[in-house]
Amino acid sequence: MPVIAVNTPTANYNVVIGRGLLPTLSRRIAKLTGSPSTRLFVVTTPEIWKLWQRKFLASFPKDAKPVVLLHPSGESHKRFAAVESLLEHLAENKADRDSVLIALGGGVIGDITGFLAAIYMRGIRFIQVPTTLLAQVDSSVGGKTGVNLRAGKNLVGSFHQPLGVFIDIDILKTLPPAELRAGLQESVKAGVIRMPRLFRYMESESKAILKGDPKALEKVVTASVKMKAEVVGIDERENGLRMILNFGHTLGHAIEAATKYKQLLHGQAIAWGMIAATLISVERGILPEADAIRIVNTVLAYGPIPKFRAPVQQIVDLTGSDKKNRSGQRRFILPVSVGKVEIVTDVTEAEMLHATEQTLKLMQERGA
Repeated sequence: MPVIAVNTPTANYNVVIGRGLLPTLSRRIAKLTGSPSTRLFVVTTPEIWKLWQRKFLASFPKDAKPVVLLHPSGESHKRFAAVESLLEHLAENKADRDSVLIALGGGVIGDITGFLAAIYMRGIRFIQVPTTLLAQVDSSVGGKTGVNLRAGKNLVGSFHQPLGVFIDIDILKTLPPAELRAGLQESVKAGVIRMPRLFRYMESESKAILKGDPKALEKVVTASVKMKAEVVGIDERENGLRMILNFGHTLGHAIEAATKYKQLLHGQAIAWGMIAATLISVERGILPEADAIRIVNTVLAYGPIPKFRAPVQQIVDLTGSDKKNRSGQRRFILPVSVGKVEIVTDVTEAEMLHATEQTLKLMQERGA
């Protein structure tokens, strides 16, 4: 069972990856907190709770069941109103500074639960139990928390590292195919930016991975988490290296905003964003065309990626609200080879317009 250490300036914790972890949570959490009597609060969605409540609760003693706080699913509910409601429930249920929150869900639940933990009583502990592949390979590790504003995604938040992360591969059995594929796009990203061995594996073993083979998925998840743990350990607060994790996100987030978070899953929007960034690199002459073809084909192999409707100019304009921007400059992560990227600040509007137009053209040809 892989155990990956995440060591940052503010916290050290482990990411445990395996099968059948859910029924063992009680003893694992008690070991982390140092007390079997710690008050626990699980934040989840009605859909996730319906699927997994029996296995989740089975490991806890009858007199130590976590308090369940239900939150609506979907990116549109990742807002301050939801946070305030959850905070009120914590207070009503007498959560104190020794209490621990458990995020049982995908990226939205993980981000909101982490943000709750960061601000309730000026900071309490929380644990990630991600239930989507996207959350397992990316958002559950690294301590980013936050909520959305109308102006853009994740514009309000805090860095607050979890006490631990438990990734149960068995949970992925109930994941809809589209969500599995959307999560795999984040692993393709991990391969492109820093782990060429992972990219080659995903390039050659797409059939086994897409079938949901547990061993293949565990290999992909483990490699993705290792990559992210290394990056976060070097740059916890995204002042330098950690920005490479945003490959595909500049235009990807803009696509999400332009489509009001309703037409695409996050990983699907990032897939189109990765293709657009790859096209910019080719146009600039910094990425060999052969590598670009491999990247685009591998991204598309983990489709079908849905088509969407949004004006090109609107997508480009929305990149101006991206949280990665510094001093008014848009920051792009551009691949220079498979396994290496660079951070640039001089991508022009004309380049973005052209790349977005080319991406939309490809979308019409090969999108779902």
